[in-house]
Amino acid sequence: MIKLVVGLGNPGAKYEFTKHNIGWILLDQYPPLQSANWKSKWKGEYAELTIDGEKVYFLKPQTYMNLSGESVQPMAQFFKIEPDEILVVHDELDLPFGTLVLKNGGGLAGHNGLKSISERLGTNNYLRMRMGIRRADIREAKDFVLSAFKDSEIPDLEKFMKGSVEALDMCLKKDFKAAQTKYNRRNFCEDK
Repeated sequence: MIKLVVGLGNPGAKYEFTKHNIGWILLDQYPPLQSANWKSKWKGEYAELTIDGEKVYFLKPQTYMNLSGESVQPMAQFFKIEPDEILVVHDELDLPFGTLVLKNGGGLAGHNGLKSISERLGTNNYLRMRMGIRRADIREAKDFVLSAFKDSEIPDLEKFMKGSVEALDMCLKKDFKAAQTKYNRRNFCEDK
């Protein structure tokens, strides 16, 4: 069962609507969190919801992406949450824009946020919601992930968020495997 959902991103207005912050954007779109009481602790902003009688925590690390583990690990330790009860929502440059992949463990694909979390937890064995951000015209990866979504991308982003919210909701209300079966490798921008 998922007890902690971590949306990865960078703090500050200049990063607010960037591709690297898609994890935060998803948490902001998740309806039950829109009226949640967010608190500051463990170098992050966190909220707590009760879903089907179980407490689920949500975290937006405020450490900048490369140090995300400095927020995730102490919070998980405090609430006695095991790595396999953590779902990390993050941008994924290796997937086409709009594609969702739900994965249990695995490699880090050069993602510094995941690298920091894995180092601090001492394992790669946590759940991931990989949100594809790749477009065909990428030149420099760092500049691309830190670029804001363009106005022309908003309609597709809205479709991506709607589908990803449904997938997150299924992860939390049913289970991760059920969500994998229904949503894995779906490209919500191509859905009719």
